[in-house]
Amino acid sequence: MPGNSFQLEVNPKIPPALARLEELAGDLWYSWDIATRALFARMHPALWHAVNHSPKTFLKRVSQRRLDEAAADPIFIGTMNQVLAAYDNYHRAPALFGLDGRKRLQQDDLVAYFCAEFGFHESLPIYSGGLGILAGDHCKGASDLRLPFVAVGLLYRQGYFQQTIDRDGRQHPRYHDTDFADLPIKPVLREDGSELRISVELPERRVWAKVWLATAGNTPLYLLDTALAENTAADRDITHRLYGGDRTTRLEQEILLGVGGVRVLHELKIKPTVWHINEGHAAFLILERIRQLTGQRQPALAALDFGCALEAVAANTVFTTHTPVPAGHDHFSMETMRQYFSPYCEETGIGSERLLALGQTDGSQDFNMTALAIRGSRYHNGVSRIHGRVSAHILAGMWPQIEPLDNPVDYITNGVHAASFLAADWHGTFDRHLGLGWMQRLTDQHCWQGVHRIPDQIFWSIRQSLKARLLHLVRHRVRAQHLRNQASEAHLDRMLKLADPHNPTVLTIGFARRFATYKRATLLFNNPGLLREIITNSERPVLFIFAGKAHPADEPGQELIRQIAELSRLPEFEGHILLLEGYDLHLSRRLVAGVDVWLNNPVYPLEASGTSGMKAAMNGAINLSVADGWWGEGYDGNNGWEIKPGAESLTAEQRDAEEARTLHELLQDKIIPMYYRNTSLGYSPEWVAMAKQSIASIMPRFNVHRMLEEYVDKFYAPAAGQWRKYARDDFRGARQVAEWKTHVRQCWPGVALRRIDAPQQHVLFGDTLRVEVAVQLNGLAPDDVSVELVFARPGERNPAKSKHYTLRHAGPLDNGEHLYTRELTPDLCGKIEYRFRVFPFHELLTHPFEMGMMVWL
Repeated sequence: MPGNSFQLEVNPKIPPALARLEELAGDLWYSWDIATRALFARMHPALWHAVNHSPKTFLKRVSQRRLDEAAADPIFIGTMNQVLAAYDNYHRAPALFGLDGRKRLQQDDLVAYFCAEFGFHESLPIYSGGLGILAGDHCKGASDLRLPFVAVGLLYRQGYFQQTIDRDGRQHPRYHDTDFADLPIKPVLREDGSELRISVELPERRVWAKVWLATAGNTPLYLLDTALAENTAADRDITHRLYGGDRTTRLEQEILLGVGGVRVLHELKIKPTVWHINEGHAAFLILERIRQLTGQRQPALAALDFGCALEAVAANTVFTTHTPVPAGHDHFSMETMRQYFSPYCEETGIGSERLLALGQTDGSQDFNMTALAIRGSRYHNGVSRIHGRVSAHILAGMWPQIEPLDNPVDYITNGVHAASFLAADWHGTFDRHLGLGWMQRLTDQHCWQGVHRIPDQIFWSIRQSLKARLLHLVRHRVRAQHLRNQASEAHLDRMLKLADPHNPTVLTIGFARRFATYKRATLLFNNPGLLREIITNSERPVLFIFAGKAHPADEPGQELIRQIAELSRLPEFEGHILLLEGYDLHLSRRLVAGVDVWLNNPVYPLEASGTSGMKAAMNGAINLSVADGWWGEGYDGNNGWEIKPGAESLTAEQRDAEEARTLHELLQDKIIPMYYRNTSLGYSPEWVAMAKQSIASIMPRFNVHRMLEEYVDKFYAPAAGQWRKYARDDFRGARQVAEWKTHVRQCWPGVALRRIDAPQQHVLFGDTLRVEVAVQLNGLAPDDVSVELVFARPGERNPAKSKHYTLRHAGPLDNGEHLYTRELTPDLCGKIEYRFRVFPFHELLTHPFEMGMMVWL
């Protein structure tokens, strides 16, 4: 057709009776409310799937006829009113946190949560994987508990890539720009009605960012976007792609997130009392908060210098690390940092070396964002018990004189948002057997024992229904994938022979996650001959479903995908191994709900936490996992299977062979026989019992509400309290601590311990032991230090199993030393090892060892 082509989008008019549908479409509450999503899908199921389950896009694309019919349909209106009543009740409900009498946040407290990605739902594609999903769940849980909470992130025009896999198993990333008009966001406006924009300074230029608001129930999420006409083309690209571009783009994204995010909250007059950095990407918020505190002050107030401001900022900053690999932490060259932050140094009155020291680590010439986050915070945590221990060792250099397990790195094990990942099929059954209101009792372990009261046949029928739904989606995805790759219908039939939604009796095992080498997606195939014997028995077949993406720059990860695709085409594995492309939240929800077994076999201890297994467990799937991450705490001997990590002395090849053998033995001797040990009822009672225990033991312990209660108790409430101590009376506490620390650092190299009394070799139980040590304080006051006696069994290095006794200052000695003494009665028999130690002490310290200084005798 000759002439120019123009595009026009015609949007329907929402009938007055359906006006509040737009309100529902603009609140990410729909991402965890099944009834809301079902309401939109009901109007036009095909369109609902075509728009990737986005309510806002749906309302722009649905036909006027469908809307008018819905407005005239009393059944639809009744259903909508039920959804709206639940929506209104949710937003009116009182706060749930702090009702059990534990530490609680005060009325004026507010937590600001910064993260580079947020994964709420596939309709808001600004996430790549586990970090983003965890951040989204954190916000959802905060909304459920009515925590005073605000989140900050970046709005990417291109989220993480969409994945296709060709006939040779090669991954192909596809990116496309999102139309922001299709997203559940709106511009943030100033009081005069103008759009809120903030700016950050980059070398020789100023970059502007527009601020958008995404609402997730009771949680606001502010997102920054640099795609503005007043910016250069390069600067418009800063927020173009999630984790895109080179190191310069990454640095500029992190400056925008940390520095720009603080400025957004300042412009909105939002005053957090707790700042939570979720992974090191947002650590520059520490520098911006310092800049604000050292900036223009009221004339009557004394200036706050850099050291005082750092102490004030650190006092209420929480840092969560998710990376168990030292090389996984962001870092930038010192020269680049000087280039970007020299104006900052001038403004805050410090030399560049002092700034760069905040990001220095032993053995590295780069500026490390994790080091900055550690030095600018006083609350630090890993995301599982194992990961906390690993992180304490990785970060040990930040506290050089402290034993790794004694340093300030704590842990809070991740949890998942149950309402987002628990299949709707369970709700009615849980109502009957756990009692109404079970969703408000997610952390009540007694409540969840009610799962065992569900009749086996009902439990099994729900599990089979969920598997059938999964297999229906699997067939749809595999068909589209293989027809695109010109596969024949006959070949497709052979591939899908076991994925039969009409007969979902085959044992189905899922493996879906990021294809990183340490996750060992191909460990299952370590002995392909044995695997073929195990899973291709016609009486007891096994179907494995693989899904996941490899980072476009991760060639080894992409090679794992190619290997699985190649193995799936071998005649002996055809139909038993399916590789799905396009892994996303929608597919994830179906997989974790529908598989029988969830497989996870990372290299120990490189799995920080992992949450997909939690989602599977709460739906009645059973975990088969290496005892790493959360499974190190979740496995109880009756709720799944554990692959014990190989000995540290083994080579990587030996370790893989040993753990693969354990995996194959579990499949051959335990899992497959138990699943197919059917009774006349058509299911295995042993299997159902273990699946029930999977739900009952894991749901109350690994949900996001428990996780948030721990954050409030261990970090948020104490951090808010520290902020009040440090900030009151014009930051008198921060000034005291900063001045005191400077003095301690000057004196500490000369501090020494000396034993005075004659050590006793033997005492009888009940006898008193007196100890005396002389301490050279080198200019420190006696109350500037704490002197302790540490009792432990010989060779024991776990601080939790040691006993600590503080010695009393007994006065100065003639030679300038100070005497410290203690009388005590040992309360255990046998050989005891004891040592003395001295470390700095101040009543305002957040953690007794935060200075990283300790002298042992």
